[in-house]
Amino acid sequence: MRKLTYYVAATIDGFIATEDGSVDFFPVGGDHGPAITAQYPETLPSRVREALGITKRNANFDTVIMGRRTHDFGVRTGTANPYAHLRQYVVSTTLTEPPDPAVALIGADPVTAVAELKREHGLGIWLCGGGELARALLPEIDQVFLKLYPIVLGRGRPLFGSGPQLPDPACFRVITSQVFEDGVAFVKYSRVG
Repeated sequence: MRKLTYYVAATIDGFIATEDGSVDFFPVGGDHGPAITAQYPETLPSRVREALGITKRNANFDTVIMGRRTHDFGVRTGTANPYAHLRQYVVSTTLTEPPDPAVALIGADPVTAVAELKREHGLGIWLCGGGELARALLPEIDQVFLKLYPIVLGRGRPLFGSGPQLPDPACFRVITSQVFEDGVAFVKYSRVG
C-alpha cells in the first residue's frame, strides 16, 4: 500500500505560513536546500525543476495532494498546474470544477479519496499542504517529513491547522534526522501503530 507523506516546512513554533499565507520568511539558500532537493526532486514545482535543469525521474512520490489555498499560491505565482510531473489533486469544497485540465478536484470526503489513492499501485503520495487539510487527513498520514527552520513566527497557519481537540493523540516516531549547518533540521517521522 502506498504511503501518504506530509512533507512540509515549518517554524520551530509550528507554523507553515503567516496568517495571510505568505512563506517569504523562510530563508532561501543555505546547505539544506541542495541536500534535500537531491533526495526529493519531485517536490519542486515543474518550472523550478526546469530552471535548475533537474530531469531526474520521480523517486519518492508520483502524486501530490494540496488544499485550495496551497494551490492558490501557485496560481498567484503564475501556474494552475504547478507539479506537471506528478498526478495532482486539489481538495476544495468551494471550487466547482478543476482549476486546470491536469489537476483533479476532490470536492468532498478527502479521507476516503486518499484511502482509495493509497490502495493504488505506484510511488508515495505527497501531501503538500496546508495545515487544515493535514488535520483533516491525519487519519491517513503515514509519515511527516518536516523541514524545521530555526524561526519563531509567533502566529500564522499551524502545521496541523486549528479546530476542535483531536479525539486521540496521533503518535509518530523519528525515523531519521539531520541538522544542516544553516540551522535547518530535516526530521522524518513515521506513524506509530
